[in-house]
Amino acid sequence: MAGQAMADLKEEIPVFVGVLNGAFMVVSDFMKHYKSPCEVSFVKLSSYEGTATTNHVKQLIGLNQDLSGRTVVIIEDIVDTGNTIKELIKMFEGHNIRQLKTATLFFKPEAYTKNIKLDYVGFEIPNKFIVGYGLDYDGLGRNLPEIYQLQ
Repeated sequence: MAGQAMADLKEEIPVFVGVLNGAFMVVSDFMKHYKSPCEVSFVKLSSYEGTATTNHVKQLIGLNQDLSGRTVVIIEDIVDTGNTIKELIKMFEGHNIRQLKTATLFFKPEAYTKNIKLDYVGFEIPNKFIVGYGLDYDGLGRNLPEIYQLQ
């Protein structure tokens, strides 16, 4: 994903916005492979209760920098229904950004309910609940270095 983004954005200094808590490992590894100038920021949203996604996305930590005229790339750990991505796009609407792109390590096409293009997708996966590598189950499992599917 980082290589593709680097090729697409070679004339720019993008702002990568990671979505906490889940994407912290994804953002860290993404940045290790993105060799061009860039900036990194984070927002914190919540849309899960246990293993169930909710229809309500809560913004816990918002943006704190001027993004006018900038290219912004949202980095997510996982996109399932698309509710969080939709909320993030709404969040950026008033910031006069040049362009907005989306990146996710994991994408569940079976669960996706939005008509929003995802620009960079690491892996398409089945609609199963996974933990590890930043993804959690009620706060646990984020520190696991591998991905596990809950039964």
